[in-house]
Amino acid sequence: MDTKTTQQKKSILKLLIGGSIAFCLLMVVMFCTERIDAGHEGLLVKMYGSDKGVQDVALVTGRVWYNPLTEQVFEIPTYVQTVNYEAFTVNAKDGSVFTVDPTISLKVVDGESPKIFKKYRKKIDEVLRNTLVNHIKDVYRIEFNKFTTDNIISGREAFENGVQEKMNIFLKKEGFVLEQLTSGIKYPEVITQAINAKNAAIQEAQRVENELKVAEANARKLIVQAEAEAKANELRKVSLNQLLIQQQFIEKWDGKTPIYGNAPSFFKTVN
Repeated sequence: MDTKTTQQKKSILKLLIGGSIAFCLLMVVMFCTERIDAGHEGLLVKMYGSDKGVQDVALVTGRVWYNPLTEQVFEIPTYVQTVNYEAFTVNAKDGSVFTVDPTISLKVVDGESPKIFKKYRKKIDEVLRNTLVNHIKDVYRIEFNKFTTDNIISGREAFENGVQEKMNIFLKKEGFVLEQLTSGIKYPEVITQAINAKNAAIQEAQRVENELKVAEANARKLIVQAEAEAKANELRKVSLNQLLIQQQFIEKWDGKTPIYGNAPSFFKTVN
């Protein structure tokens, strides 16, 4: 084997070794690192060993190195998320059935993601949409059982405040912050019909009252006009004496002598 052939083999061997190293490094970069995006917390989970579970410290935004054979990295979103839950029914203290269609905006408390993962071992989206549903329903059931139907309708603000206070306490204990809560309460059909009938009665009464006010105003107007006319007639009656009538007659006389009664008379007697 000549020297040239030996050098060629060495060069090929170096290329193969270099390519293998580059491939291994590429695999390490692809499978042994994870970039934690902004608005997330990264959790390094040990899948085996006595320390199996989540490390105490949540990983910050950046690139995380880990062993894919024994560890796993999870991204936990810490931005505000809005969940529109399916509607469900609850009973008031007096047995009336209300429908609740809640929409909740909340976020993970910074640094609390390890606790949430340890407790549920699920992704946050699954925890929010499925795991917490029964707890949220319980909050509404407990609060509804404190109020009668009339109390809920007339004291809606107090009821909503009670729900929000209990929801705050529950979510904080679970590692979440409540940003906004909309209950979306729908009254029972019977109550809705009663409210509509009451509103219609109020509107009808208001319409009748307005018509009465118009009629009273028109009546007062006619009375004022009648009183004014009566006073005018009275004044005219007082002012129309015999001399005034004769004067008006003379002013309008056309020069012809009128005849009143059996005997000719220049002036007509006015009583």
